Amino acid sequence: MLKSMTGFGRGESCGQGKKFTVELKSVNHRFCEVVLRLPRNMVSLEDRARRLIQSRIFRGRIDGYFSVEECGEQSPVVKVDKALAKSYYKAMEELKAILGLTDPVTIQHLINLPGLLVVDEPVEDDDAWWPLVSGALEQALDGLVQMRLAEGSQLKADLTRRLERVAELNEQIKARAPQVVAEYHNRLTHRLQEWLRDTPLDQARLATEVAVFAERSSIAEEVVRLASHIAQFREFLNEGGSVGRKLDFLIQEMNREINTIASKAPDLEISRVVVEVKSELEKMREQVQNIE
Repeated sequence: MLKSMTGFGRGESCGQGKKFTVELKSVNHRFCEVVLRLPRNMVSLEDRARRLIQSRIFRGRIDGYFSVEECGEQSPVVKVDKALAKSYYKAMEELKAILGLTDPVTIQHLINLPGLLVVDEPVEDDDAWWPLVSGALEQALDGLVQMRLAEGSQLKADLTRRLERVAELNEQIKARAPQVVAEYHNRLTHRLQEWLRDTPLDQARLATEVAVFAERSSIAEEVVRLASHIAQFREFLNEGGSVGRKLDFLIQEMNREINTIASKAPDLEISRVVVEVKSELEKMREQVQNIE
């Protein structure tokens, strides 16, 4: 199916006392560019995350935002340095004896002494986080891809409608082309009769002049090539997948053919149709810029 290059997706997962959140946003880009923003303690997972994204997204700029927060399953453990506490207590008792103090040593005296209480943070293993991070990332990718598919379906409908209009206009040009030569023959004959009056026309010379005009203004090849490009464009639309660049190339080729038709066929009716074709192609080109 056809995919747009714009979309958004979000995913979450919890485990190991952590909550992982991933948000992905994609916009138009000529190639596949992945820009990730991760917390410092998750930086080692960046390459794996990038590869996972690139396995499912083939074109566009993807901005990824990763975050991690505690979710209450684990908390730091406070430990007492017992040996140090005994040393502190012994030193205080000795100091009391030296100073002749009688007040008892209490817990309040000890609690604020440096190094007595140690906060034991849980060891963080970012490699062990990957299954949770990848789960959140997969959710975000699912949402992103679905949004890109939905918009791609709308783009396909619009492009198909405009393509069929271009095909109709090309048929009009094809039908009009023979009349251009016939009308030129009639105009040239009429003018020559006005100029020459009673002098008989040289039919052989007239036929030669008309033949030269017909050869110079022939647009048969351009009409056939334009029809071929239209057929290819239709195939790529139905094929889906990453076809944005192919469609963009075909629009360029269609523009080339219609410009050649405009320059070779000196006819007001064909010129009017050419303007309409170019208008449709320009609108198609704008839409194709957003296709993966």
